[in-house]
Amino acid sequence: MTWMTTLHTLATDPGLHVLVDGEPIVPKYSPKLPNEVSTQVKTILSWTAGFGLSAAVIGGLTGWLLVAVGHNSERAQLAARGKQSVLWSLGGAGGIGVTSSLVLAVYNMAS
Repeated sequence: MTWMTTLHTLATDPGLHVLVDGEPIVPKYSPKLPNEVSTQVKTILSWTAGFGLSAAVIGGLTGWLLVAVGHNSERAQLAARGKQSVLWSLGGAGGIGVTSSLVLAVYNMAS
């Protein structure tokens, strides 16, 4: 391979994958898990996200119940705890949703 050919290759395709006599420097490799493992991992991730989101919904509903009871019975501390519970449930649900989506996206890239 001549010097001019190398410069031409770098100018047209700076990916450096054709520099050694037409052979790629880094072989094309696509990681893939066996289908038996892939299906089970996706199932576990989906169930975990589902249980987490269900717990967040139950926590949010319980928080609103505490707000209602605390407001109607004039117990400010109970209502304040209910409001905190609602906020923590919303934050938890958002975190679970984002995390499970990111994990599944990265996992799907590798499989």
